[in-house]
Amino acid sequence: MMIKIKHLILTFLFLPFAAWSQQHIVTLSGTVKDAKDKSSIPFVNVLLKNEKDSTFVAGGLSNDKGLFSIENLKSGNYLLVVSYMGYKTRIQQVLIGNLSNFQDLGTIALEEDAKALKEVVISGAQGDGLNAKMDKKSFALAGNISQAGGSVLQAMKNLPGVTVTPDGKLELRGSDKIAVLMDGKQTAMTGFGGQTSLDNIPASAIERIEIINNPSAKFDANGNAGIINIIYKKNKQEGFNGKIGLSSGLGALWQRQENLPGIRPQYQGTPKFNPSVSLNYRKNKVNTFFQGDWLYTRTLNRNEFAERTYDNGDRIEQQVKRNRITTYATAKTGIDWTINENNTFNISGLFNREKITDRGDIPYFNSISKERLRLWQFLEDEVKYTATASANYSHHFQQPGHQLNASFNYTFHREDEKYFFTNIMPSFTGEDSFKLLSDEQVSDLNLDYVRPLKYGRIEGGLKFRHRSIPVNMQFFPGLNSPLDVNAGGWADYRETIPALYGNYVLEHHKFELEAGLRLEYVKVDYKVNPGHNTYKSDGYQYTKPYPNLRLAYKLDDRNKFSVFYNYRIDRPNEVDIRIFPKYDEPELIKVGNPALRPQFTSSLELGYKNNWDKGYLYAALYQRITDGTITRIATPAPGSNILYNIFQNAGRSFNSGMELIFQQKLADWFSLNTNANIYQNTINAFSVENKYPVPVIYSATKEQLISGNLKLNGMFKFAGKFEAQLTAIYLAPDIIPQGKIDSRFSMDLGLKKSIQKGAGELFLNATDLLNTLSIRKNITGNGFRMQSRDYYETQVFRFGYSYKF
Repeated sequence: MMIKIKHLILTFLFLPFAAWSQQHIVTLSGTVKDAKDKSSIPFVNVLLKNEKDSTFVAGGLSNDKGLFSIENLKSGNYLLVVSYMGYKTRIQQVLIGNLSNFQDLGTIALEEDAKALKEVVISGAQGDGLNAKMDKKSFALAGNISQAGGSVLQAMKNLPGVTVTPDGKLELRGSDKIAVLMDGKQTAMTGFGGQTSLDNIPASAIERIEIINNPSAKFDANGNAGIINIIYKKNKQEGFNGKIGLSSGLGALWQRQENLPGIRPQYQGTPKFNPSVSLNYRKNKVNTFFQGDWLYTRTLNRNEFAERTYDNGDRIEQQVKRNRITTYATAKTGIDWTINENNTFNISGLFNREKITDRGDIPYFNSISKERLRLWQFLEDEVKYTATASANYSHHFQQPGHQLNASFNYTFHREDEKYFFTNIMPSFTGEDSFKLLSDEQVSDLNLDYVRPLKYGRIEGGLKFRHRSIPVNMQFFPGLNSPLDVNAGGWADYRETIPALYGNYVLEHHKFELEAGLRLEYVKVDYKVNPGHNTYKSDGYQYTKPYPNLRLAYKLDDRNKFSVFYNYRIDRPNEVDIRIFPKYDEPELIKVGNPALRPQFTSSLELGYKNNWDKGYLYAALYQRITDGTITRIATPAPGSNILYNIFQNAGRSFNSGMELIFQQKLADWFSLNTNANIYQNTINAFSVENKYPVPVIYSATKEQLISGNLKLNGMFKFAGKFEAQLTAIYLAPDIIPQGKIDSRFSMDLGLKKSIQKGAGELFLNATDLLNTLSIRKNITGNGFRMQSRDYYETQVFRFGYSYKF
């Protein structure tokens, strides 16, 4: 009995959330014609039956033009029975596949007189979080109880293959080169090549998250690790309906590491507050919607203790403490208009305001004498505005799934940032500041065409993007200022990218093929203030093809192998090449590099999936080879202990690994989802030159390390509509630029209770329940070594309520 209890406890400790279940649904269409004169035959009886036992599945009549369509079909093998008085009944085998939501059988010719045929076979296919092509995983945030009330970034850390770096970046399978989309589009909220603001977007606003490891040519070629698509909530029920919610919480309940002497207290008992509302009204052909969220949070955003040791014998002990207050408001609204059965139009707008106030303290001590060398304090006052407008028009031809889509998207993003510094030295105190203003404007025009085939589809399209980011940085030095006033001024980033793509999908009983090609022309101009003391205007242009290929073999209805190949690019973001130094950490200064160039990656993956009635197993072997690897390199200025951290192209790197996903419904009350990802990161030896503030050469030997992560997720369903979720995450040691990050472990717990006949919902959860998550790093550079540990806020308790009407 004790052994059984121990096994039950161990099972409970290593669980969390099961992947969102989705069923692949297909619409089958065709046109019935006379075999002799090729004229259309109206009102023909069309039936679909199980091939195995001849049971009826679906059916209907062709319209006055002979066109028929049968909707909501599951994958499998069927018999199509087409009959009409005076004609022979035609029976043909039909494979309903997994690769397309629409299949066109083309013309079905009927001959005169009728004759019965035998009927044969079918088996169904099970849908789940991993789609049939094995290139995309989908997860509904409604099932993520342990992260309810938190941010999108926090919710993502539970997803297979996803990790979050210490500076808040997402990684897929060990790479942070990810394209993040909102409703299928890039916006300045999530960044073009970065993931800014994800930690402030409330998870309550999001319907689901899609992870696409092997994107087709339809998607932009940016992001070698793949694409994460964040889908906002939108209801389309008839009449007026909606949902309101309120969540609150507390973090940093106790102090994990005492401050170094003489600085302001760390934030403790940090409050979180997030009201949200979702409204929808649908009548006849018009659907209107509104989604609003407001988030207020205090956070101990960073609390890092470090020691730097220099070859000359100097040892510096420091702390970087950042207390943050964030308010984040988002409103999204729009109209969907079904003009007629062939044409739809929708327009939507999103407005976002993010206000960040940081109060930082960075003391520096002589580690040997314990004498304080400097106290650097700062106040950051930053406001970001984002406005996005989208218009989409779709024309649906008579053949289901045959459509033409045109869309235009415009994004405006303003970054208004002010820093005020107090530099307290043994002999004086200086007051310094700077102001940065950046206005980003992005225009995207898209045209997409899709036509179903008998077994597959063809699609193609074009995209044109224009992006401009003028930036102005002004320094205001005080007494004995350490700021480099000659590094300020203006810079203007402009990017133009026209692209064409084509994609072909073919599916038979045993084999599947998907092949695509995207052709992109890129022109980047970066003009800088002629008086800048280091950097000059720069830019580049090129034309590149980006192929993708997928081949699959189906052993049977439950077992499939797939091989993927992708060639993709990671273009430097404007922030990566921004010429202005940042002084929020005055002895580890970050600077962009206008000479930074794109990195190109070839990816190869072999995937296997086995379905069974209540679960599945997915396994993948993958390798990415990257040329021109983008990374940050820190070097000291000659004769100084100040480090300058600058983006560089480091040469060739490799990422090879294996991913396993196991999902099983073990009982009516318990589901288990586990994900293991093991990979080897390799960076070949390289040498680069950091040019700011003076040229310094850095050379690195080959680095290699095996790393990975393990995630165990479990969902419990109890009587009285009570649910629980437990999540355990282990991250193995990994290499980072010039060093290594140690292992990390955390556990999250969530509870949920449905009330008010299912219309209401209460939740309570805790992230990092055991308060074990902290970041330990070891970095080695030219003439220095640094060891650090960050005790930033990870443990947060939240509770909330939502009501659907």
